[in-house]
Amino acid sequence: MRTDLGWSLDPEVTFLNHGSFGACPEAVLAVQREWRDRMERRPIQFLDRELEGHLDASRRALGTFLEADPTGFVFVPNATTGVNAVLRSLRFEPGDELLTSDHEYNAILNTIRAVAARDGARVVLATLPFPTTGEDEIVAAVHAAVTPRTRLLVLSHVTSPTALVLPIARLVREFDARGIDTLIDGAHAPGMVPLDLHELGAAYYAGNAHKWLCAPKGAGFLWVREDRRDRIHPTIVSHGANATRTDRPRYQLEFDWVGTADPTPALTIPAAIDWVAHLDPGGWPAVMAVNHALALEARDRLVAAIGGPTPAPDGLIGSMVSVPLRGLSTDAAAEALHLGLVDDGIEVPIVAWPVPGARPTPTDLPRAVLVRVSAQRYVESRDIERLVAALGRRLTAE
Repeated sequence: MRTDLGWSLDPEVTFLNHGSFGACPEAVLAVQREWRDRMERRPIQFLDRELEGHLDASRRALGTFLEADPTGFVFVPNATTGVNAVLRSLRFEPGDELLTSDHEYNAILNTIRAVAARDGARVVLATLPFPTTGEDEIVAAVHAAVTPRTRLLVLSHVTSPTALVLPIARLVREFDARGIDTLIDGAHAPGMVPLDLHELGAAYYAGNAHKWLCAPKGAGFLWVREDRRDRIHPTIVSHGANATRTDRPRYQLEFDWVGTADPTPALTIPAAIDWVAHLDPGGWPAVMAVNHALALEARDRLVAAIGGPTPAPDGLIGSMVSVPLRGLSTDAAAEALHLGLVDDGIEVPIVAWPVPGARPTPTDLPRAVLVRVSAQRYVESRDIERLVAALGRRLTAE
């Protein structure tokens, strides 16, 4: 693992799990400390009089990077919080259907189910193929689950367990033509794949800046299309709910202050975007391309070592890849292998798929156990080699 790029990761650990919580570079953490010091020197001045302007600056930087109207952004601790805000703001009729897939993140599935239960609606899981041959069969599987009662499509841009870059732009366009809004969980996408929110056109998009954008933990955002902002509220009701100000959108007034908290993760986003851009003379496109190439290398090496089909074509892979592990079929086996690799000094997720929230009953076994490798600029080919060797030893010993 490269130690010369500015991350403070433990050099004794082969860290292949950037996708879970990210890893913030030392220089970006230093910027966050500067923000915190400034806040603590004059807390009232900073939080009462200056904070809105600082948040606007972060909105502008994020809007430039993601090609979106800055006023559509509000900051939340993470993408899950953003998805919760949208789902808990919307109301459904008994019998309405909320459509998602069996590749979704467990926390998001729990949220969808809770909202459906509140309103008497129904959760429908589209069964997406994995391994997959390409976007056409994914799109077909999603459309096959649509009925006249479908009211909202909730999908991950990049799936957490299977690490697929779903054809979100195509699905948003096709569902919009049907009159069905889309809520996209973009936890992994910003900084992993090119993203133009204006062109995408989704009604709602929640994302993280603490993963591939490399901002500090707690830097998440929600972007809502202009024609939908009046119906979305934070999960915490605070002063903005009865604010009489007219100088700022009510949407921002409600989200920007939900109580005393540390705003510095969001304020550090511009510095993180700039820092990563300078990792390569080619800027962000080059960083994404290098990470993508390393993820493809990981896929090919793992498939060659483990056997089995290629999980997905190049176009459905970003900076992460998941490969099925032959011979493992239970949650307990996945956890045992994961902990064994931790003992070997390797941090990499071994995940059972589908996650519990996507299984028909709590006693159902997963269909596959996957190893998910994240590629970030500090990862080298020899780190993948070390994983392949450790998996060979561990799986042979099973």
